[in-house]
Amino acid sequence: MDKKILIETISKKAGVSKTEAEEFLNILIEEIVKALSKGEEVVLTGFGKFVISQRKERMGINPKTKEKIKIPASKAPKFKPGSILREAVK
Repeated sequence: MDKKILIETISKKAGVSKTEAEEFLNILIEEIVKALSKGEEVVLTGFGKFVISQRKERMGINPKTKEKIKIPASKAPKFKPGSILREAVK
């Protein structure tokens, strides 16, 4: 499923236009991004939780030159599925 199909599904199930459904979806995504950028978690009970993961600085190897390189610490978004989602995909 892609964004276009998701918008069509929301439109049909909610009885709204595709434009409105797209706006709702874009607002949802925007708010999740805002919260994560502030370091907050986003919890959708049963579905899952969006969190920021801290990655420590580490050593890596450049695959072209085989030279050791230092990979800096970074942050990355992660999704942890909730119980309803885990059960649905068993």
